[in-house]
Amino acid sequence: MIVYIISNTFKSVAFEIIADGVKNKGVYYILIQSEPNTPFTNYLSNKGIEYQTIISTSRLSLIRGFFKILFLLLKLKPCIVHTHLREANFLGLTAAWLSGVKNRIYTRHHSTFNIEYYPREVKWDKYLNKISTKIISISKNVTNVLLNEENVSASKVVEIPHGFYLDEYKIKSQDEIDNIKLKYNLDRNIYPIIGVVSRYLKLKGIEYIIEAFAEYKKRYPNAHLVLANAKGIDQVEVKNQLNAMLNQEDYTEILFENDVFGLYNLFDYFVHVPINNRVEAFGQVYIEALATAVPSVFTISGIANEFVEDEYNALVVQYKNSKAIYDALIKLSENAQLRARLKESGLKSIQRFSHLGYIENHLNLYNQLCHQKDKK
Repeated sequence: MIVYIISNTFKSVAFEIIADGVKNKGVYYILIQSEPNTPFTNYLSNKGIEYQTIISTSRLSLIRGFFKILFLLLKLKPCIVHTHLREANFLGLTAAWLSGVKNRIYTRHHSTFNIEYYPREVKWDKYLNKISTKIISISKNVTNVLLNEENVSASKVVEIPHGFYLDEYKIKSQDEIDNIKLKYNLDRNIYPIIGVVSRYLKLKGIEYIIEAFAEYKKRYPNAHLVLANAKGIDQVEVKNQLNAMLNQEDYTEILFENDVFGLYNLFDYFVHVPINNRVEAFGQVYIEALATAVPSVFTISGIANEFVEDEYNALVVQYKNSKAIYDALIKLSENAQLRARLKESGLKSIQRFSHLGYIENHLNLYNQLCHQKDKK
């Protein structure tokens, strides 16, 4: 049996892919979250996958949750415990270790985020590295941090990049696009729509996008900026900059959109410009934008180090450079042949991130670990 322990996940396509891929392998989910019902629990219910929720609203509830997880693992005696995200990693791996589970896996979803923002958390990263028996790294970027900065043994790290239901990102009908535009009052005389999908973090380079868009707006007065996932620890600074540089009617903020595929269909161009090549552990927006055939402006970070090429599948610009972003947007706006070429090449370049390979890589690892146990 495989027990998955995941915390604070409202909805995740990646987790849905794995749930669907392993449902016939004997799997049980433990979900640590603040509310009993989410789109992800609904997904598991619809697939007939067993799960238990542990409601976490306080430190005391987390302590109670830990003992519940411990007793569940003692009862289930799984071959593998696989954890995702902060509370699940800490509580789940610790409980698995204490209950004698031989194969303790966690997926590392961040690269230098704790180093940059929460240096006190680094000691907990190292604790997880120590008590786990395998760490799934989602990119070479994460692997480099684990090996070179946290001194993890290479034999403990397995690289498995995220997978995607690529076919679901196909271009929607005009009626569907019009409905999404109407939902966010974007059915006005605006063009082009510049899309950003990013939390409000300085590391994501939002300030440079706003500066570039303010200049772009002078050239294309009907342009509009859409900022999705519009919240984060630097949101006060971002909102102050928006108010200082743009009129309120020039941009739209979207806190959360359940229809990810539809969201990208809103965009005429897409911009994602983290401030260095290690900010992103993975950076799924690179894949999502190209899968939806949106001509894109990128800086290179996370998984983009492994497949993004300037003027092949995107326009690549320098870090922390609003002028370079502006120039790239102008270049896209004035060159239809370039846009068509980037769309075609972008779709070709992301086929390696199919959900099928993602599932296969996980199953191969699980089979290897449990087969080793059987041999012993």
